[in-house]
Amino acid sequence: MRGAAAIAQGPAWREALEELARQLQPALEGEDEIDLAMLFASPQYQEGYVSLVEEAQKVTGARSLIGCSGQGIIGTGREIEGEPALSLMTLALPGAGIRSIHLSQDDIERCSTPEDWHRLTGVPAGDVNAWLIFADPFSLDAEKLLDGMSAAYPGTPLVGGLASGDSQVQRTHLFLDGQVYDQGAVALALSGSYTVRTIVSQGASPIGETWAITSAEGNLIRTIAGRPAYDVLVETLQALPPELYQRARTNLLVGLAMSEYREEFRRGDFLIRNLLGVDQASGALAVGAMTRVGQTIQFQLRDPSAADEDLRELLVSAKTELAGQEPVAALLCSCNGRGVGLFGTPNHDAAAMAEQLGPIPVSGFFCNGEIGPVGSQNFLHGFTASIALIVPQDQR
Repeated sequence: MRGAAAIAQGPAWREALEELARQLQPALEGEDEIDLAMLFASPQYQEGYVSLVEEAQKVTGARSLIGCSGQGIIGTGREIEGEPALSLMTLALPGAGIRSIHLSQDDIERCSTPEDWHRLTGVPAGDVNAWLIFADPFSLDAEKLLDGMSAAYPGTPLVGGLASGDSQVQRTHLFLDGQVYDQGAVALALSGSYTVRTIVSQGASPIGETWAITSAEGNLIRTIAGRPAYDVLVETLQALPPELYQRARTNLLVGLAMSEYREEFRRGDFLIRNLLGVDQASGALAVGAMTRVGQTIQFQLRDPSAADEDLRELLVSAKTELAGQEPVAALLCSCNGRGVGLFGTPNHDAAAMAEQLGPIPVSGFFCNGEIGPVGSQNFLHGFTASIALIVPQDQR
């Protein structure tokens, strides 16, 4: 098993691809067959996408190639924003099962049962360890896609992101096995000897205590611990140190626990969602998710410091769980609201991965939305870094 990744930039895609091939030459000339390639390309190259994807698959000789457009492109330890760039990863995965498919909105609408999904993808429920998914946000209902695939493949992680491109044009592109699509989604089932270990950094740090929701309706939380939810929020803020209070006032979110069967809640146990509004008269809070009575809630802070802390803590936990075993490679799907715009300096997420996990090959892009599991459930996120560490199956 072997992974390799390269990133290059330049005004012309041919020269950038030639540079990628030069960087990847040792892997491409090795004895191992390339089972999978991942390609991410800036929208500045879109006029040449068809030729680019064909050439990339020819250069790598990969059995399967998957990827998409991205307004920012990510490689090992490096992120290129606002400039034309390519990122290419090659993976030799002996014993892996790989099956890829393009899905349209019509395909999704026709699937009403798990069996429908199995027939559509050609992948039985017990024959997949993980799905990699890239989707166009303008032509496909991503939430419906994730709901359907999660029901069809229970407990299977879905990881990836929504493609991005020129922010002034509602158009993105998807790459799959020599083809280019401007609608739908591309998905790849990984089975056999490999799976993914996921890291979903939602960019938030918990503040205050954990509480139980005692009255809720839809996305409205009416009472927490038997008290008006707004009162608990105010109390939580007022108990913070002055510096933290100032940060939290304009960067406040909610964390909803995905399981109540824990003695202690930690980072990664909560689905982070926006606080949409408050009704001081009734004391209710409106949040960006459906809530339920008995669910544990904890208020969260999201700003550059919190996002940095969250990612690094999760990377340290992942490294500990891997117990010295090195991933073959990693896919990094980072929100287009992160990067320089959030952290003020380039390469934040990619550099943090390199610092904590070492020089494993990394490829990815800046997304319009990130796909990854929290607990055993798969979600579409925002402001998140969703990471898939490709590992042998017995390391899961």
